[in-house]
Amino acid sequence: MTFRLRAARALILLAGFFLIGVVLLAAIAALDWLLVTRLFTAQAAWFEGTFLTVTGLVAIAIVRGMLAFLRAGRLGPAPHAVVVTPEDQPELWEQVRAAAEVTGERPPDELYLVAEVNAGVAEQSRLLGLLPGQRRMMLGLPLLAGLTVPRFRAVLAHEFGHYGNLDTRLGGLTLRGRAAVLHTVEVFSEGSTRLHHVVGALYVGYARFFLRTSQSVARHQELAADQAAVRYAGRDAMAAALRALPAIEAAHTHYWETYAGMGGPVQVLPPVGEVHGGFRRLLAARREEKLAELADGRRPAKPHQYDSHPPNAERIALIEQLPADGRTDGPAGEPTALTLLRDPDGVFAALEARTLPAEAAGRQRMSWDDLVMARAAADAEGWSRPLRLAVARALRCAAQEPDGAARVPRGALSERGVDTDLPDLEEVLDAFDRGLLWMTVADRIPKPPQAARYLTGESARNFIRPTIFDGLAGMVHLRLIASGLATADIAWSGRPGLALPEEWEKRMDDALDAAVADTPETAPLRALLANTARESA
Repeated sequence: MTFRLRAARALILLAGFFLIGVVLLAAIAALDWLLVTRLFTAQAAWFEGTFLTVTGLVAIAIVRGMLAFLRAGRLGPAPHAVVVTPEDQPELWEQVRAAAEVTGERPPDELYLVAEVNAGVAEQSRLLGLLPGQRRMMLGLPLLAGLTVPRFRAVLAHEFGHYGNLDTRLGGLTLRGRAAVLHTVEVFSEGSTRLHHVVGALYVGYARFFLRTSQSVARHQELAADQAAVRYAGRDAMAAALRALPAIEAAHTHYWETYAGMGGPVQVLPPVGEVHGGFRRLLAARREEKLAELADGRRPAKPHQYDSHPPNAERIALIEQLPADGRTDGPAGEPTALTLLRDPDGVFAALEARTLPAEAAGRQRMSWDDLVMARAAADAEGWSRPLRLAVARALRCAAQEPDGAARVPRGALSERGVDTDLPDLEEVLDAFDRGLLWMTVADRIPKPPQAARYLTGESARNFIRPTIFDGLAGMVHLRLIASGLATADIAWSGRPGLALPEEWEKRMDDALDAAVADTPETAPLRALLANTARESA
């Protein structure tokens, strides 16, 4: 079966999806008419009222679904995007119009920049695209930051290729129809009566049949869009863009989890425009090989059974089978598509203003280095607090025992409240030297109920030892921060954190291991602390 015949069949089935609603409404009207005119009796009045109520609710749901089906192409507002006009960004608009022209498609009426690794065209169409309307294009700033200009041109041509007025026009309508079917099923599933579920099952069953039938059309359209991109931007650029997209998506997820959200626990934001704009710095610090490592470390999402996109590897293989066209992907280190923007810093700041929630917009701003330092101090405080609380409570209990004075010097607690005045690093080490670590401190560190119940002896020590290690490390970090010897390391090519003095980098882990051993030895850590005191004096 040719592509045109498959697309025509899909469109016929699409019309059938709408006709289901018409047939069901006619059937409901006929049943109601028979009930009222032929089957009505005074004794069954209560049943008639109930039945008419239920069928009325189902009819309303069907009408809602049909309206959603017909209006699925409508464009809603774009509150989390920045609109750019040809006067604002002429170079970007030039690329967009050129890609539209080469695919035989209308350029968009509106162009929006968003904070996603994505690009797409939407249309205010009617009757599933049979009647065209206003067109909108969405471009992700992270995408512009991660793609070179040739690769970006390929992505633009691919997006317009979905809707090109070439031999795939019916395929474009089928794509819109698939979206409309899914939207209609979602709307109809909101019903709560048994009859809603019965009728809804009919819609879902037909929707699955339609999606299976139209899947080959949708995939053909995806491959046709790839061909349009190859004709415009070149074989190598399109293949390289497909390879780059998973790495850019993984890098953006890593950036958002590691950098953009770094100030959340301390209620602080990076400088204006850097919430999204900092992604540029991460990309600049990492070569493509390091970006690919981020993607390799993530399990790919399981494709949906009705996914219109063929596997990425299949698309790349088909593109590379095409003959060379003399156009290369460009040299390594070529400028990204952000160079098409005028005042990119201002664009990032505008996008930030549109995307930040109201409760976050008023937070304090810090430089990246100050933000790293603030977060490192907050993390160190969090790591150390369970250990310090456990030591404080162990010291209090030891002082109350009859022989407590022999093991805890007078004044060690000094009437302090356990939760308000916690022991410092030296006091914690003193407690370790007195044998309190495995005698009482470890038992007072919170642990899961099952671990507390079933682990004893060496297994219990090995379970809680990493928590004690982290607690001591947190106290050391706080000491180094206070003394000015620890500095911020934004580490765009790795992970942000503290840069410690060379001696601490070499000897800290061994000193902490000795301090939390079965027989604690605090001398190595005390020696490092003494050297730190001399350096900061």
